[in-house]
Amino acid sequence: MGRPRLELLPATVAVAGGAAAGLVAFAFDAPQLLVAAVALVALGSVTPAWVLATARGARLRRRLRADQVVEGERLEATIELGRGPLGMPGAVVCDPFSDSRIPLGDALAAIRGERSAEIRVAARFQRRGAHRLEPPTLTVSDPLGLAGARITGEGPPQELLVLPRTERVRWLAGDGDVRRLPAPDGSAASDALAAIDLDGLRSYRPGTPASRIHWPAVARGAGLLERRLRSDGDARPLVVLDLRTPGADEGDSVDAAVRAAASLALELAPGGCGLLLGGDQRATSIDRTLAAWPASYARLALARGGPSAPAPGLARAGARSGATIYVAAALWSRVAATLAARASGPVLLVIPEGRLAAGASGAIGVPAREALSVSGCRGFLLGSVGARTRRPAAAAGAPPR
Repeated sequence: MGRPRLELLPATVAVAGGAAAGLVAFAFDAPQLLVAAVALVALGSVTPAWVLATARGARLRRRLRADQVVEGERLEATIELGRGPLGMPGAVVCDPFSDSRIPLGDALAAIRGERSAEIRVAARFQRRGAHRLEPPTLTVSDPLGLAGARITGEGPPQELLVLPRTERVRWLAGDGDVRRLPAPDGSAASDALAAIDLDGLRSYRPGTPASRIHWPAVARGAGLLERRLRSDGDARPLVVLDLRTPGADEGDSVDAAVRAAASLALELAPGGCGLLLGGDQRATSIDRTLAAWPASYARLALARGGPSAPAPGLARAGARSGATIYVAAALWSRVAATLAARASGPVLLVIPEGRLAAGASGAIGVPAREALSVSGCRGFLLGSVGARTRRPAAAAGAPPR
């Protein structure tokens, strides 16, 4: 518990008033004023000591039910109170967590009250990120309000992580399986995603199935060789989050993009997907076990946008055969053409609705059709952008890289 801070102005006024009344009583020989003067001085002197003694015997602590909560969900906390033998008169609890002021009345009075009490409070947080919660405070005062003491609750400020809200993805193209979306060149992407491509030969390892043995090499007398297959991780969808924005005060667009990326990652987790955040050069693999999801979810909660936000590393995106779902907080010039030119598989560009004009598909700059909507964002499946022999120049200030 913090050291009590006394408020003595009314008590000081009472003592001063009593002293003045005593002087008047002696000066004008008015004994009837002497009783009032003594009473005022006694009240102004004894009351602060009583309030201070009760405050020093008080105990106050807040316990959160969890240190993480999803945006908009209810989080409960318990405020534990205890008093000393003198009771706790005129006690009021002020809790920054629930933004509430709770008078205790006679709950902890010396004669009729209990020795301890618990107060349950609840709050909802509408914005993701790390929140610093100051301890609750307890104000104790006498019934006449002559003196008061303020006590800060035990322990340091508490840290609460508010996670982004996730929603179901509303697919508008096909059956909602990105593995069936058409590739930019018009071919079906499902074949490329379902297949496991040959990636060379290597020496035979005991236990390898016979179907993996390269029999033509055996026939040529080269010995037992097995086919080395490309990892199927490259065929999984990749969710990329780009939180760069032209201005610093664009929290709504950034939050919408974060919610969309989190929702898409959870939607694709049963079949496996990659999640690439700003500043990352390698994607985090999210699968049906969700083993890597808690850490990624916490990073999404803490991700910050703006002109100086780090860009995701897309150097290896072109080697993937799976779909690339690019979630951007802002629609930069020629971003869609640059993405389509780099990716080998289908490309979806997901943009907050507030960033799109009335003719949304035309604002993207390349042929596109709407494929999904989620968390206040709309996703567009990009069409063919022609040959990839020459990459288009990216817009100044925020090129995808």
